[in-house]
Amino acid sequence: MSIPSFFKMYQALIARPSISSLDPSWDHSNKAVIELLADWLEQLDFDVEIQPLKNKPNKFNLLATRGVGSGGLLLSGHTDTVPYDQKRWNFDPFKLTEQDNRWYGLGAIDMKGFFAFIIEALRDLPANQQTKPIQILATADEETTMDGARQLNHFSQLKPDHCIIGEPTEMRPIRAHKGHLTESIRVTGRSGHSSNPALGINAIEIMHQVISQLLEFRNGISHKYSNKLFEIPYPTLNLGAIHGGDNANRICGCCELHIDIRPLPGMSLADLYSELNTALKQLMLSSPGTIELTSMHPPIPGFEQAENSKFVQLTEQISGVQAEAVNYCTEAPFIQQLGCDTLVLGPGSIKQAHQPDEFLDLSTINQSQQAINNLIRRLCF
Repeated sequence: MSIPSFFKMYQALIARPSISSLDPSWDHSNKAVIELLADWLEQLDFDVEIQPLKNKPNKFNLLATRGVGSGGLLLSGHTDTVPYDQKRWNFDPFKLTEQDNRWYGLGAIDMKGFFAFIIEALRDLPANQQTKPIQILATADEETTMDGARQLNHFSQLKPDHCIIGEPTEMRPIRAHKGHLTESIRVTGRSGHSSNPALGINAIEIMHQVISQLLEFRNGISHKYSNKLFEIPYPTLNLGAIHGGDNANRICGCCELHIDIRPLPGMSLADLYSELNTALKQLMLSSPGTIELTSMHPPIPGFEQAENSKFVQLTEQISGVQAEAVNYCTEAPFIQQLGCDTLVLGPGSIKQAHQPDEFLDLSTINQSQQAINNLIRRLCF
């Protein structure tokens, strides 16, 4: 492994902002990262196809393919990062900085850096000995809508046997994770002077009743559904943000609550929404036209790869640890729909994801690189 060339790849990836955010003032195109990856992969004799996202002409997916025939291995990652709080960073987020045996930078492990690892691995492996196709997928907007992963049908030649998604797992194979729903509940009342409650309808008071129902709903689903694979074995609901009112002497005319729900794999999202609506039904009937439930992004289902899969067994053998389940979510359920065995496995720690001063621990590079090389070699050489 050439550390200087590896550092330069990392440096180039970090230097190209590709933030995805529902706030337009933060949102960036990922075009610069996609073009960089396309150039590197073409130099390694990959055929590269770039597709703009539907209704997002400044966002792109990339699929690079080397080798003929069907099946093979797909190595997948997202090109976007979360926004950052400059006041909490001690380093320039867009300049790879080495300090304390770490590389600091936005996307160092979540997850631009994965592309540097797999390209370095491909440079070390003899292309003329490759026996199965190798494909590289780079997606857009994983950190917001997952629209990139939702539009994989645009690639007609994407039919792998196996897929590794290189999210930061400390090279521990992840075979299951929860889904993700983000919902907005808006209560629209009627403002008025606080000296006479009859002049208005207080949205905060109605929201208080909404929250009571949500807590009952949360308690119900936590007892109804369970999966022992997970450290937290039940679906969770978090009351994440609330905004309402503007002054103590005004009846609050509007209040909005954002909630996060993490369903288990195998749970029907349609049934979950039905249960949520049922929980709020009586309040909606008693306060007609005041309560509105809206999804803030399309729901993400849970994911599970069968434990007895030979792919799971191979990654356990190479990593030296048993496959696990985690509570966060990835693009895995969308890629699994391609019909391939799918696992999440990548360098870096999830503890650094979405954190100020995100970093890669340099002491983990050689072991991570060796595992990635071994995996590619076992499946495609």
